[in-house]
Amino acid sequence: MGPQHPSTHGVLRIVLELDGEYIKKAEPVLGYVHRMHEKMGENRSAAQFYPNTGRADYLHAIAWNWVWCGAVEKLGGIEVPERAEYIRVLTNELNRISSHLLWWGAYLLDLGAFTPIMYAFQDREYIMDLLQRCTGSRLTYCYFRFGGVSHDLDDVFMDGVREFVPYFRNRLPMFKALVTDNIILRKRVEDVGHFDQDLCRRYGATGPVCRGSAIPYDVRRAEPFSVYDKLDFEIPHYEEGDAMARYLVRMDEIEESLKIIEQCLERLPSAKGKHIVDKAPKPTYKAPAGEVYYAVEAARGEVSVLLSSDGGANPYRVKLRAPSYCNLSLFAEAAQGVLLGDAVSILGSLDLVIPEIDR
Repeated sequence: MGPQHPSTHGVLRIVLELDGEYIKKAEPVLGYVHRMHEKMGENRSAAQFYPNTGRADYLHAIAWNWVWCGAVEKLGGIEVPERAEYIRVLTNELNRISSHLLWWGAYLLDLGAFTPIMYAFQDREYIMDLLQRCTGSRLTYCYFRFGGVSHDLDDVFMDGVREFVPYFRNRLPMFKALVTDNIILRKRVEDVGHFDQDLCRRYGATGPVCRGSAIPYDVRRAEPFSVYDKLDFEIPHYEEGDAMARYLVRMDEIEESLKIIEQCLERLPSAKGKHIVDKAPKPTYKAPAGEVYYAVEAARGEVSVLLSSDGGANPYRVKLRAPSYCNLSLFAEAAQGVLLGDAVSILGSLDLVIPEIDR
């Protein structure tokens, strides 16, 4: 199954052993887009590794920007201005919504429904226009810098976000009526792909995958970073553990992200120019000797970096933790005994971005 199968999106192959229409064994085959991100992180300076982070997960690139900058800042003791922290949260949550929108449209397309992806891309383009305004990019963002972000927010961006929030909140009831409450979707995802808590823990599943199995783990609450501990938002989770539960977690997360964005707009410090620390590290910055671990909650779960430095020009060791790698790994066990048609529903509910599992 794949990589030519539409639901594998050209980058994933799964070797299936079937008994009629039932799966006896499933083996994900990795390596179609292996790009050696970790090794590249060890063969260039910390600043030169900026662009790689946007390629690890091209749908939530800002979270990967953040985890790299956060690790270097933690190791070097670099303080980030409060305005920059709110800018980071604001842009990160916008990027989370755009990621969930693409998952929503693509998932329904995998299941045979074409219309939703048109709505998804229409609203995602709105967000991409906003993020392009402050980052200069539309997809593989390289916006964060050690000590802050590369550019401050202007009034055009701020006004655009203020208009986007009510606009998009009014779209969500239509999404619910069109898709979430649709009996065809319900028949394809309810009671399909059950993941119990033990399965999630054994494979290290995070993000909506584990929260759909009643494990309310979210780095933003479990290990608060930046100013998330100052913001009011919930961690959606469901007990059913099926594909529908994972779907609902993501739809609820969109609403929570809108709440976070509104709070950032209200609390963003007005001091212009404080988007980065006064004495920002130069591109030739050498992290002091030591080892740190830093984690961020991305759209697919926990992304983290184990960074070791010997004080040299390049990091000594870079270890990336990508949620899609763990979330895909549990598919082999969860798919045993299910119908072949349900495998598409289970895979889509994992929201995989295959390039981020490059080792």
